[in-house]
Amino acid sequence: MILPITLYGNPVLRKETQMVDKNYPNLATLIDNMYETMQNANGVGIAAPQVGLSLRLFVIDLSCMADEKPEYTDYRRTVINPEITERFGDDISFEEGCLSIPGVYEKVTRKSSIRIHYFDENWVEHDEVYSDYPARVMQHEYDHLEQHVFIDHISAFRKQMIKSKLNGISSGKVRCRYRTK
Repeated sequence: MILPITLYGNPVLRKETQMVDKNYPNLATLIDNMYETMQNANGVGIAAPQVGLSLRLFVIDLSCMADEKPEYTDYRRTVINPEITERFGDDISFEEGCLSIPGVYEKVTRKSSIRIHYFDENWVEHDEVYSDYPARVMQHEYDHLEQHVFIDHISAFRKQMIKSKLNGISSGKVRCRYRTK
């Protein structure tokens, strides 16, 4: 089921997220719905707060980029109760967007590599290192679990430049090709 995507200005995007319990009701269905919602909106990642839930959960799927990057074939990750334990490598600036902030794209500087501890959808524990684009996507989605959005990483000057767009989004004056709330 395609869920509505929470837009910038909705308090749930800034609400503290809770750990997901193994017995969370219908967790497998929620995860499936998050993948379907993300794919319907042409995203590569989506976090639980973006579908209105204050949970420490996100999914990513880079397989849509497999034509250009064959290593992304079947590249799906379900990330439950994550903790980024290390950020390292070069500082890389790259233009980011977000399904919760439609039509806004800004350069964000992030570390090129991370170490992240998490559980997958089968409750298998992982402690893995990600680099380059997967690391960026993981950091972007992890930010949602920490009550941040990508524009929190841009300068005050750039925020001022996009203020009218942000006000339009938060007041509901934006059109998206996907369901929103």
